Amino acid sequence: MTRRLTRAGVLTAAVLAAVILQPSPAPAQAARQRDDVVTWAASADRMGEANADRSYRLVVRTSVAGTDLRIRLSNAFGDRPVSFGSAYAGLQAEGAALVRGSNRRLTFGGARSVTVPAGKSVLSNPLPGRLSAGSDLVVSIRTPDAAGPATGHGMAMQTSYAAKGDHTAEAGAEAWTDTIGSWFYLDAVSVRPQADTGAVVALGDSITDGWQSTTDLNGRLPDYLARLQKAGTPVKGVANEGISGDQVLADGAGQSTLNRLYRDVLSHPGVRTVFLFEGVNDLKAHTGVTAQDLIAGYRQIADRALLPLGPARDGAMVRRRDPAVHPTRRGLALGPGR
Repeated sequence: MTRRLTRAGVLTAAVLAAVILQPSPAPAQAARQRDDVVTWAASADRMGEANADRSYRLVVRTSVAGTDLRIRLSNAFGDRPVSFGSAYAGLQAEGAALVRGSNRRLTFGGARSVTVPAGKSVLSNPLPGRLSAGSDLVVSIRTPDAAGPATGHGMAMQTSYAAKGDHTAEAGAEAWTDTIGSWFYLDAVSVRPQADTGAVVALGDSITDGWQSTTDLNGRLPDYLARLQKAGTPVKGVANEGISGDQVLADGAGQSTLNRLYRDVLSHPGVRTVFLFEGVNDLKAHTGVTAQDLIAGYRQIADRALLPLGPARDGAMVRRRDPAVHPTRRGLALGPGR
């Protein structure tokens, strides 16, 4: 592997490290296949106690266009099974209101409801039809008897909605009187785009997650990345797998990058590139983590990601932090890697 550094030499110890893992182009024969690709994702985390007889209307922005939409519902942090009595997908008109005629039922193994065991997730059946890039997709789900720890993503930077009872089939906004700033249970959406299309996963902490971006304006770092994808570029799907306060090596604000790598990166369909932008929270925690510890962690991530993604190139960037804002020890030096 070749490692490139945007800046060589000695830099301050408070760093943000970015590693890009990008596989070589697939053979021409395989490139003609149309496979599922993730078009939206958010890292699952523990969300406190679940609410029974609750409906959620979750608003997400897609990246790559395609057909045969599928959603993934996660019970990763539950301590008991959770049932979803109904699920629908439609397009946002305004607020909780949907575009007339767009709200369609989702099924799971042909059934209208599904129960997900603790620690597991489930994919819906493909929904016929085409979903455009940059769509404001609305997924409505109901949890009739949920209890125990809920699973979701806390800092959505997007207004979604909740209601008591089952209002998932309704296109109107009348019943959806509660606004929420988190995504519950939904952790990924995939589509089937044109042939030879892949996705990038942005894996990181608060900068990736969207901290201090404006709610409802899709101003997170991965949102800009999605808008930069141009026609003719094979990588069009973008998954935001940032968790505010996350660390590379240790669980804390969320599961560590090492512990969530499979669920948040390798389990998504069509991933060709991983963009890792993380590390400063390990140093800010003052637990004795050294530069060599972080480098070893980055290498573990690279090694584990390369096997399923295929032959790859990777690089790294170290960014200076303002010592007045983030005072830390000095003297971290990064040189060319293996």
